[in-house]
Amino acid sequence: MFNLDHYRQEWFGNIRGDALSGLVVALALVPEAIAFSIIAGVDPKVGLYASVVIAIVIAFVGGRPAMISAATAATAVLMGSLVREHGLQYLLAATILAGLLQLGAGWLNLQRVMRFVSKSVMTGFVNALAILIFAAQLPELIGVPWMTYPMVAGGLAIIYLFPRLTTVVPSPLVCIIVLTAIAWFSGMDLHTVGEMGELPRALPTLLLPNVPLNLETLMIILPYAVGVAAVGLLESLMTAQIVDEATDTSSDKRRECLGQGIANIASAFFGGMAGCAMIGQSGINVRSGGRGRLSTFLAGAYLLVLMVILGDLLRIIPMPALVAIMIMVSIGTFDWRSILNLRDHPRSSSFVMLATVAFVVGTHNLAIGVLVGVLLSGVFFAWKISQIFAVRSELSEDGKERIYQVAGQLFFASADQFTAAFDFNEPVESVIIDLAHAHIWDISSVASIDKVVVKFRRNGVKVSLQGLNEASATIVDDLGQHQRADADVLLGSH
Repeated sequence: MFNLDHYRQEWFGNIRGDALSGLVVALALVPEAIAFSIIAGVDPKVGLYASVVIAIVIAFVGGRPAMISAATAATAVLMGSLVREHGLQYLLAATILAGLLQLGAGWLNLQRVMRFVSKSVMTGFVNALAILIFAAQLPELIGVPWMTYPMVAGGLAIIYLFPRLTTVVPSPLVCIIVLTAIAWFSGMDLHTVGEMGELPRALPTLLLPNVPLNLETLMIILPYAVGVAAVGLLESLMTAQIVDEATDTSSDKRRECLGQGIANIASAFFGGMAGCAMIGQSGINVRSGGRGRLSTFLAGAYLLVLMVILGDLLRIIPMPALVAIMIMVSIGTFDWRSILNLRDHPRSSSFVMLATVAFVVGTHNLAIGVLVGVLLSGVFFAWKISQIFAVRSELSEDGKERIYQVAGQLFFASADQFTAAFDFNEPVESVIIDLAHAHIWDISSVASIDKVVVKFRRNGVKVSLQGLNEASATIVDDLGQHQRADADVLLGSH
């Protein structure tokens, strides 16, 4: 239900903090948007326009206040081959389709799959992004004028020490202003934002992708759109969860899915590429005092003003200032406690975290790294649950009946252990399988019950199942074959 007071608070509950943090984010967005455009193989204005449009639109329709969405490396790396083979117009069409797919994901409530992302995977995701953020700064630290290094060091000193004097102005913004002034008045040889690429001097205009509307076009753009939609939602939802924890607030993940879709569609209609949430920029925003939707909106609005009106001023900002900010983000993003936890946490959890880091950093593909982490988490969980499964038995006083008591979770990983627990050659007249302390989960476990029951019957032993809870009884009745008259024939090959 829409709450006007809550929505007003999201927009205007932190005006000063949001206004200042939005400016810091806008300044830091410029070199990244240009760099991501180069990765995608398009003109810098495509990434810059995307960052403007996505940030402004997501401020209204997104589910996570203070989270920054714009053009990102995660989506840019998926677009290069499409641009090389078919051109920019097909990229815009793929961006629209990706947005539609994200709208569909939100409509289907697919954000719920985040429940399967374990804490170990989240930690690995965060640590991998911190490493990638730092690695992205290396081109500005290798083979550059020597004054770059003291400028970066000075920038870091300002970022970490200035808050001891006052927190009225975000220290990253002070870093940019001070280092720009020093570079300008001293005339020292440093890389600047203007050297990253030509900045647009005009507002983005509304357009439609100039592609044929036919099945062939759809087949060309569909694989790219699916990849962009999946990676974009994955990074956005995980970033939203991280911002939730950093601000001790909650967010609407379904609305975020829908918002990302709307923002990407809008981006394409204004000549921009696809994007998603940015953990680095979101971290800058939160650490600079941003808490509301206004910070996200102003980040896009400031960026537009900087490009079109203050482009000449923006071009002289030295790259060391922005590198210092991104190093700060990298340091703040990395979960340093996770290194100490390697000694204390279960080995399986540590392995999942390290595997997630390795695959994300190795492939530069967040989806692959997180998928590997989730699959490993599932495997280790299944193995752990299967280890607490047990079957005990006792023989009646007259030696004619054996009672097997099953305890634990019966599923594909414990099915073989269940089957191996029975002595089919024991000379008894009847067998009772007591499942009061067990739960039946899947078709593999039902198949193992069928196998045990039929094998006893072939040896002339009467078998009865007892103690099934309602859910277990339902799955056994629906999928089980042993109660059928022709069970011996159906299960003969078992």
